[in-house]
Amino acid sequence: MRDSERILLGGTGAPPITMQITIRQAAGYLNVGESTLRRWIKERGLPVHRVNERIHLNAIEVWQWAVEHGVPASRGLLEEARRSPEEVPPLSSLLETGGIHRDMEGNDRNAVLAAIVQRLPLSAEVDRDFLLAVLEAREAMGSTAIGDGIAIPHVRNPILLHVDEPFVSLCLLRRPVEFGAMDGLPVHAVFLVVSATVPSHLRILAQLAFALRDTELRQLLKDRAPTEQLLQRVRELEQRTTGSFAVPRRPGQ
Repeated sequence: MRDSERILLGGTGAPPITMQITIRQAAGYLNVGESTLRRWIKERGLPVHRVNERIHLNAIEVWQWAVEHGVPASRGLLEEARRSPEEVPPLSSLLETGGIHRDMEGNDRNAVLAAIVQRLPLSAEVDRDFLLAVLEAREAMGSTAIGDGIAIPHVRNPILLHVDEPFVSLCLLRRPVEFGAMDGLPVHAVFLVVSATVPSHLRILAQLAFALRDTELRQLLKDRAPTEQLLQRVRELEQRTTGSFAVPRRPGQ
């Protein structure tokens, strides 16, 4: 099997036991009724897993779904998500490994993705053309822009490659590009997560989701701030142990 063929396109199977939560628990974390949660599963793509004929949800997947859809989530959900047994480096280290790449060219979404794929710190064995095709296919299913000029390609279905260590690459575009974001804003910053396992991918997304709630960090991304300034702000956020974890609603929701 080629490394690139390990990109995960479908479901992830049963989540680790420590990350499983019930429909009732998920509804409580999202402050809605169970009927609303079941409707979101059916109509809005809230991911679920069937284990021994019963439906379970993955705490990290629910958290990142809430971020994508602008649904407020309680701090308890993030605490549950953080109980995953697989540890990953802090986001600042992941960014140092993946790099902060500037002046990415491209006049449209696919051109930007092509430029990003070429910049990723991947081995020569990885089929970058195949990786690009996967990213384009995911965008065709629905934009991975999360609002405020930021996109996270493959936010739901992880990119799993044979890598020595996971990384996050941040790509700052030379010109904002239309990505079909729900808030209508063009994208100026793209984060791409690469990991070797599903649990590590989900834990990285949890870190990224928390960091991107920070107004100052989002402004630094808009301003294309120097690399060290961006990393320093991420490190400051990593030191935080208190604060609200509610996700602001998007316009119209």
